[in-house]
Amino acid sequence: MSQSREREFVQVDVFSRIPYLGNPVAVVLDAEGVTDEEMQRLARWTNLSETTFVLPPTTPNADYRLRIFTPGGELPFAGHPTLGSAHAWLEAGGAPRNAGVVVQECAAGLIDVRRGDDTLSFGAPPTIRTGPLDESYVDEVAKAFGIDRERVLAHQWVDNGPGWAVVQLATAEEVLALEPDLSAIPDAMIGAIGAYPDGADHAFELRTFAPGVGVPEDPVCGSMNASTAQWLTSNGTAPASYQVSQGARVGRAGIITITADSDGQIWVGGATTTYIRGTITL
Repeated sequence: MSQSREREFVQVDVFSRIPYLGNPVAVVLDAEGVTDEEMQRLARWTNLSETTFVLPPTTPNADYRLRIFTPGGELPFAGHPTLGSAHAWLEAGGAPRNAGVVVQECAAGLIDVRRGDDTLSFGAPPTIRTGPLDESYVDEVAKAFGIDRERVLAHQWVDNGPGWAVVQLATAEEVLALEPDLSAIPDAMIGAIGAYPDGADHAFELRTFAPGVGVPEDPVCGSMNASTAQWLTSNGTAPASYQVSQGARVGRAGIITITADSDGQIWVGGATTTYIRGTITL
């Protein structure tokens, strides 16, 4: 066990401009010397979908290194923790090598975070597994979701590190109506997405279920949005720029902005606001 001391600690709300309606991430700044066991213990204690630890980079190409823990384990990459941690690092006086881009080192590699006027956006990392799901797994997911298999219009592995898969339903309303029995898919990392009617404020509604890492429903999930956007924009289902709503069923109001640049790189952006500042003994 490391020697405990006070460390700078913040909680940042990500993907909502309305206070306390986004997805919070706990960020421990200056996490040098904290052991793996202590990181995991704190992540269980905060009981947020993710708790992060900012460390010095191990490569000159990065501004800092980030470790990301859920209550159930460590993730190689996650979206809202990336934006929230970049926000916290900048707010604490971090100075990126490139004024417009923060480079985060994590287990999934180097992640660029662009600084907008009042938002941050991360560049979606490449997926490590793609392609359709096995039909038997689609049946299993449909049963756990309490829907007929025929209501799943399309499905895909969209794994950029955490193990994500996604199923597409016909409408946002169907996604919002899901009452999943996650005990039937205890190891799943699965999302459901459906479209809003033309002219609506948002293009899609997304819900993300991660019982495999101890998070029944992630309120607003950047990594799932990133890889799902890679899938939907590449097959023509989604335009190059659109917005996603997420979190309504768990009392949140997340808004995620998706933009594909001229090179096909997906950028996932949203609001970031610190609501808790202090120190933590760790």
